[in-house]
Amino acid sequence: MKTKYTRFYTISDWMEEEEWLREQSKKGLKLKKMTPPVRYVFEEVEPEDVVYKLDYKNADASEEMKQMYLDYGWEYCGTCFGWNYYRKPAAQINEENEGELFSDKQSKLEMLEKIIKTRMIPLVVIFTCCLIPSLRNSIRVENAGVIDYIITGLLSVLFVMYLYLFIHCGTKLRKIKDSLK
Repeated sequence: MKTKYTRFYTISDWMEEEEWLREQSKKGLKLKKMTPPVRYVFEEVEPEDVVYKLDYKNADASEEMKQMYLDYGWEYCGTCFGWNYYRKPAAQINEENEGELFSDKQSKLEMLEKIIKTRMIPLVVIFTCCLIPSLRNSIRVENAGVIDYIITGLLSVLFVMYLYLFIHCGTKLRKIKDSLK
């Protein structure tokens, strides 16, 4: 039997997502696939403590990368929005670093930099070049009609959402980066 959950995580919440997936496995739900943007499909199995880890490549994992992780005991689960999902039974983890995909801080910092360059910067560009000018222009419309007010309202909601995401993700990514230095 398959179970579906809708869950939203930002680009800075991958560690919370990993922990949530682990909790689902303890409840007897094995991740089968992720359907963009926020849908998880699970298969009901015997409860087991399974560690999930995400690796951001902004692309599907190569066969070479999948094999390398498999050699270290990590099963490839799939890809969603550039995030590659891996899992490993907690019983197979003997040492602290065996529970991580990356054994060094530099690799984690490189992944963090890739997230910032390929996700945060494009969002800032869209926000700065498209949303702010559109909102400004919609506010300045003379003899505005109902449609103009609706558009202004929608743009205002988008503005607030983007602002929240920037603050949330930026602050969290900065804290993660600082903890790795």
